[in-house]
Amino acid sequence: MMQARWGSHGDYEIIALCPSSPQELFDYTIKAFNLSEKYRVPVLVMGDEVVGHMSERVVIPSKEKIELFSRRKYTGPPEEYLPFKPDKNLVPPMVTAGEGYHIHITGLTHDEKGYPVINAEAQNELVPRLMNKIIKNADKIIEIEETNTKDAEVIIISYGISARTSLRAIELAEEEGIKVGILRLITVWPFPEKRIYQLASKVAGFVVPEINLGQIVYEVERCAKGKTRVTLVPHAGGHIHDPRDIFQAIRSTLK
Repeated sequence: MMQARWGSHGDYEIIALCPSSPQELFDYTIKAFNLSEKYRVPVLVMGDEVVGHMSERVVIPSKEKIELFSRRKYTGPPEEYLPFKPDKNLVPPMVTAGEGYHIHITGLTHDEKGYPVINAEAQNELVPRLMNKIIKNADKIIEIEETNTKDAEVIIISYGISARTSLRAIELAEEEGIKVGILRLITVWPFPEKRIYQLASKVAGFVVPEINLGQIVYEVERCAKGKTRVTLVPHAGGHIHDPRDIFQAIRSTLK
């Protein structure tokens, strides 16, 4: 989860989606391609092992009903094409391979032609643009799912299969009269930090179940800014959480 965001040797922003069902694996793969075309950035579909091995019904619509984002294309003469010259939205228009345009691609800092330029001026021109084309559009990109967060005492923040496992823990809590909501992270990167900060001052605590020993929980802590308790429910893998463990974390948050 963290490698997706911090795996490069330099600064960048990424988009990463976390489906919780086979249907969402299909739906969010389409969305990933659309986001990639729109923002000209790699988009990761972070499907965990359990969701990847589930057997559930998947509805595949006819291709006419699938909405696709059309790539904004450069239409000028090939000799004037600058493949990395951005428009006002900070995203350069693209061309299709085989149409006669010459493109140089490098992993190094580069100019608008794509040729390596290793100096502070080039870095200051390129890197903030790569960051800002995502940061400035974060509110449009981020997708979360909230259930019963309005009057919740505790909110579970989770993603992938752990968000589904948490539903049973919520039922156990409701049997004891504890009001629990859930915020499911569909878009993990960029992180929905503004919404988490808004909720932090309204609840006794956040509970974060993850099939690891703690990754996204630290982002939740950062965004909560000390306004509420944040409790990790870790799991080393090989299986899903026992909902009773999540339930016990909910109870302990209220003590």
